[in-house]
Amino acid sequence: MKGSLLRTNEELTQIYDRHVKTVYRVCFMYMKNQADTEDMVQNTFLRLMRDKTIFENEEHEKAWLIRTATNLCKDYFKHWWSKTVGMDYAADAAVEQTFNTDSNLEKVFALPPKYKTPIYLYYYEGYSTVEIARILKKNPSTVRSWLHKGRNLLRIEMEGDLE
Repeated sequence: MKGSLLRTNEELTQIYDRHVKTVYRVCFMYMKNQADTEDMVQNTFLRLMRDKTIFENEEHEKAWLIRTATNLCKDYFKHWWSKTVGMDYAADAAVEQTFNTDSNLEKVFALPPKYKTPIYLYYYEGYSTVEIARILKKNPSTVRSWLHKGRNLLRIEMEGDLE
């Protein structure tokens, strides 16, 4: 990447084109509806525009965007409004969702956050446990433990569907 602290419109467009689908999927995993997901994707790329991080390569870009998107989504749910109003009152049925999920991905989305994020990054984005640990700023053994426990929860859920 370039040594300048400011990114050109062309560089931003290239980064956006390379990673927008991944950022959308990560945000959708948390937000679960198209409108909020699009807001978080926009906020992620706005943060990129203001940030002065110099990326070493495309994988570093991708990891930074995933981490930023994850943090923005988590921060959204910490906001006082979402605590007092609650997501249960949002009319999700009125929102048309263009991001298709299969039944397995829906089960991943239903996992507790500490399990669904590593499982999604490992199985759907192809990251190794060491890379996920770096992105989440956790110990690799912690990530492996979360993957193991998350897989067990998914196994129990899927076995229940067979009966």
